[in-house]
Amino acid sequence: MTRALVVVDAQKSFLQRESWKASSRPDVGSRIAALVDHARGRGDRVVWVLHTEPGTGSVFDPARGFVEPLDGLVPREGEPVLTKVVHSAFGGPGLQRHLTRWGVTELVVCGIRTEQCCETTVRAASDLGYEVVLAVDATATEPIQAPGSPEGRSLAEILADPLTLGTDAVVARTVYALEGRFARVRTVAELTL
Repeated sequence: MTRALVVVDAQKSFLQRESWKASSRPDVGSRIAALVDHARGRGDRVVWVLHTEPGTGSVFDPARGFVEPLDGLVPREGEPVLTKVVHSAFGGPGLQRHLTRWGVTELVVCGIRTEQCCETTVRAASDLGYEVVLAVDATATEPIQAPGSPEGRSLAEILADPLTLGTDAVVARTVYALEGRFARVRTVAELTL
């Protein structure tokens, strides 16, 4: 089985947001780096995918300079660095084209945000016929406000709201939704044995 590691949105954009202070895994970069090193050592392919929102002025606008891998994550020559404007890493033709050309049949997915771009990528990959593993502790997310919550609240207000979904609950929900349906959910330790 030919495997590829897909690193989704592990980028400096998230560090610019107040909500990152409540991240589930502030050390996600080092965990992803361990997976990258392991994948390279096995001879697996590594693909980097970055989220962009060109022209918005947001932290995801490439013009702001934050759409680049987290410190310590350095793509090597020959490792594609793709950009996307949707949640799934399969949102454009680039990822699928590379995986098909390389004969990849299994994907390991890691990155930022567990329940959003990582989970969406896992689901899309499963639908495309790949064997998929979510490296759950090499993903990170932030608390999620309840639907209909007021806009513009501070992080303290969001965290104080009993309707806010905390990061442990977000990750647990993702594990429940994916395990055995769309992917195998594993830890970095399990994947790097």
